Amino acid sequence: MTGTIEARLAALGITLPEAPNPVANYVPYAISGNLLFISGQISKGADGRIVTGALGDEVGIEAGQQAARLCALNILAQAKAALGDLDRIVQVLRLTGFVNATAAFTDHPKVVNGASDLMVEVLGDKGRHTRAAVGVSSLPLGSAVEVDATIAISA
Repeated sequence: MTGTIEARLAALGITLPEAPNPVANYVPYAISGNLLFISGQISKGADGRIVTGALGDEVGIEAGQQAARLCALNILAQAKAALGDLDRIVQVLRLTGFVNATAAFTDHPKVVNGASDLMVEVLGDKGRHTRAAVGVSSLPLGSAVEVDATIAISA
């Protein structure tokens, strides 16, 4: 039987990608008590292509928001891999978004809204979270955005 969140994804026409494999020596997620920690997910689409580049240079805000949305989809894919059932999500507690940006770029929060908006779209109030949006000079594999998550889960 399909869970509530999976049904919501289907109603929105969203298909989760396969949970990406780590690109270095770390695990994609860890569970401690009722907390699920998801490692940083880059802006990699289901087709394997990565949205690359720097905001304020070759990447615009709208493309950055789409890149952040890909990160959020990968977070949900990792949560599905970790939990088996997305309905175990009690609350997204925190997203930390890293934006590959030029020194003059200051709209990091607008970019990370791509991830935040997806969480609320899919999870409703369970998707509302605390957040940081940080500009950085580069990200793994040239990714435009990376987002990690801390999620409260049920047993």
